[in-house]
Amino acid sequence: MATKASLPSRLHHTAYVSKDLEATRKFYEGVIGLPLVATWCEKDVLFGEERTYCHVFFGLGDGGALAFFQFADAKDQEQFGPKMPFTPFHHIALNVDQETQAGIERRLKEAGYKEPESFVLDHGYCRSVYATDPNGMIVEFTCDHADAEKINATRRADAHSELKRWLAGDHTSNNMYR
Repeated sequence: MATKASLPSRLHHTAYVSKDLEATRKFYEGVIGLPLVATWCEKDVLFGEERTYCHVFFGLGDGGALAFFQFADAKDQEQFGPKMPFTPFHHIALNVDQETQAGIERRLKEAGYKEPESFVLDHGYCRSVYATDPNGMIVEFTCDHADAEKINATRRADAHSELKRWLAGDHTSNNMYR
């Protein structure tokens, strides 16, 4: 098992293909509040062909980023930009505090987002605001429960036994925080 020192220190960035970088910028910078921190306009030989693309990064508080590509050639855009499935089970979750979450929730409402494009779910161990970006990607803004350290320690202690139990067919919920 890896030691804490040998684990990656943080998420550097995630990367997705955008069908419209300006709509993506308006959502992440204007509605959500993530600053646009870098734009790279590039031309590289990728997968045997020269590709022209723009790569933008929206900053997170820990120095990581959400990154998006848009290709100049429609053929490249089609090849590398498959449609995101509309499911809350394919998403990225970003940790926020209560004040930040409330601000995001308010700005989403002001921008006209409502179910299913935006919804709130209280998991018990955290409260999450979900929103669908202009690319069809679902992004979650999660605020941990006040007792998150205690809750996480409990789940860490039984992670293997709970997985084994569930895989063996016992699907009883172990979420006593709802």
